[in-house]
Amino acid sequence: VYLVVVDPGVGSSRRPIALKTPQGYAVGPDNGVLTPFLPHVTAAVVLDNPTYWRTPQPSQTFHGRDIFAPVAAHLSLGIPLDAVGTPIPPATLAQHPLPPCTQTPTGWQGQIQYIDHFGNLISTIPAEVVHPQASPQVAVGERLIPWGRCYSDVPMGELVALVGSHGYVEISCHQGNAARILDAKIGDTLSLLRQPHGLIGERVDS
Repeated sequence: VYLVVVDPGVGSSRRPIALKTPQGYAVGPDNGVLTPFLPHVTAAVVLDNPTYWRTPQPSQTFHGRDIFAPVAAHLSLGIPLDAVGTPIPPATLAQHPLPPCTQTPTGWQGQIQYIDHFGNLISTIPAEVVHPQASPQVAVGERLIPWGRCYSDVPMGELVALVGSHGYVEISCHQGNAARILDAKIGDTLSLLRQPHGLIGERVDS
């Protein structure tokens, strides 16, 4: 059960929702924050059954405490999804699409979508465009970063590009902070460059 509460519109007309996927449930506001789950949703409900809330009169400013967390707890205990709310069509859920990843004559271009607390730079370039046997390079500005399978493929303190646990190309530093080294921020552009022998696969439309 994933409980996701990034909810600046708490108390407004945005819907409190819960989603079912083959991997489990996601609970949170219908404001786009659950976008990564949407391709996998098999059922969705709006949380309108106060039986499973903390209180039938929830705070208008703290749905995380009064609605989302209690519903997530009930789902974790085996309460079925259709008990906690009314079904809604998954196609009506709010989406917050990622910045585009585009193919270029030399490979792929994307953006940094996330920087984790280790300083790893997670891009919008999906893993499926990288051939399993590829050894491309990643360019950030004028800096070329070598490809690897894991952080320790480069010496300590050096940068490496790889497919990370999020399923996207990322730039990391072996026991260091890539964001600090590159002075990088979310939205910065980076490029995945094919090697001369060309081992980057065709993009699969999603």
